[in-house]
Amino acid sequence: MDGAINQLEERRGGVPYRDGIAPRTKPAHYPYRVVDQIPIGNKKMKCQAISILSLLVVTSLSAAEPPAAILDLAAWKLTLPYNTARKGNPDEVVQPELALFQDPNCFFTSPSGDAVIFRASCGGLGTENSSFPRSELREMKASGKDEIGWSTKDATLHVMEIEQAITHVPDVKQHVVCAQIHDKEDDVMMVRLEKQKLFVERNKFDDVPLDSNYKIGDKFTLRIAAGEGRIKVWYNDELKMDWAVEKSQCYFKAGCYTQSNAKKGDKPEAYGEVAIYELKVTHR
Repeated sequence: MDGAINQLEERRGGVPYRDGIAPRTKPAHYPYRVVDQIPIGNKKMKCQAISILSLLVVTSLSAAEPPAAILDLAAWKLTLPYNTARKGNPDEVVQPELALFQDPNCFFTSPSGDAVIFRASCGGLGTENSSFPRSELREMKASGKDEIGWSTKDATLHVMEIEQAITHVPDVKQHVVCAQIHDKEDDVMMVRLEKQKLFVERNKFDDVPLDSNYKIGDKFTLRIAAGEGRIKVWYNDELKMDWAVEKSQCYFKAGCYTQSNAKKGDKPEAYGEVAIYELKVTHR
């Protein structure tokens, strides 16, 4: 066909993907649209090719599912790295809104459709107790409307299992947190990447190494279990931490908590990013 197209880009909001990373733009009516089509052949054939290809691409990609179609988010709320008229400062998205929510800047389905991307730019807004930005889930009760709080002393075993990858770090301070147990006042433990060092950071206790040579984009599994006075962490099915600790009003967190901002030397557009493929929490 003389009117074949020799250039086709998929864009969200009119900005092309680069290195597999979705753009930081406001969402368009469709998640993707066809642009920059360059014909070979006569003008009449060009119009026909554009019409057919545009219809095919928009039809197949405009129905991209929200993150809640990939992960079970029924018992979570989401903290975003910005503030609008929505509840929270910074914004919080709770159920039932979270069931359909997506934001191409910081919370969206991966182009491959098998993961949820959490991204927090260094120019983003921090929280009351932290100057660092986050796109991060906070565990809630089963209804998704009320905050949960459990104790590491419980006979019940509280477990979070994640399959994920840290896919981007800021340029200057290359630190990202991808999972936490938090209590009412502070973090109890965080899974943290600093350059190539992936480890468990414990508040006022020694770090626990997980991987001394982590490569950006490598997928890994975490199992974090708390109960009967202990917190245990498995990394890729290997027990790495068994810690005797008593904390109350605890909850799990998962996503991207970027550990940098402009004051640390990073540009506002620099960012951390985490892809989560599977996320499951149980209390038994």
